[in-house]
Amino acid sequence: MTTDPVFDGFGEGAVEFYDGLLADNSKAYWADHRQVYERDVRHPMLALLAALEHEFGAGKVFRPYRDVRFSHDKTPYKTQCGGFAAPYYVEVSAEGLLAAAGYYRMTSDQLARFRAAVADERRGADLANRLAAVESAGLTVAGELLKRRPRGVDPAHPRLDLLRHKSLYVSRRWPPDDVLHERGCLDRVAATWRAGRPVAEWLADHVGPGEQPQR
Repeated sequence: MTTDPVFDGFGEGAVEFYDGLLADNSKAYWADHRQVYERDVRHPMLALLAALEHEFGAGKVFRPYRDVRFSHDKTPYKTQCGGFAAPYYVEVSAEGLLAAAGYYRMTSDQLARFRAAVADERRGADLANRLAAVESAGLTVAGELLKRRPRGVDPAHPRLDLLRHKSLYVSRRWPPDDVLHERGCLDRVAATWRAGRPVAEWLADHVGPGEQPQR
């Protein structure tokens, strides 16, 4: 019988590992520090997601390798470790800890459903109220925005700012500190995901998954 690993925080070398990767994003650096990544970053992330699974569902850790096929930036490795239990997300990097909930990207069919729901008086007002409550709880509302209003949208629409969103998520970030390396880090992520749950549930109800798979 196997048991899930216990999460006691990210390893002491996690932030230093990503500081070094920012300075030298090379296969040589990665090979020399792979053990630090596995011990202080990846294994704790797996343990964190396992500890949250009973409440938020099964999670996965993103691969550390960048897809450079269509990018001008050819550095081979991501400078953060991300884990998710969709639509919830957590990340550790040289900047510390990030926890978020929502849709970081939306496919074209998702975006069409999102705008239709935001434009609807009842559903759109509901989302606006949920976002206001989330902001009051200390989370930040973010997402990619159009520079102008979407075509055909009344410039006087009461939710014009929301209609400009191409993605929508709420998040909270902590700089590197002692808690990152303690079990209290789990409490930070869980509290953020719970606070963001009303927005995540609205997106699930009115937008749902996209037809195009995400890498």
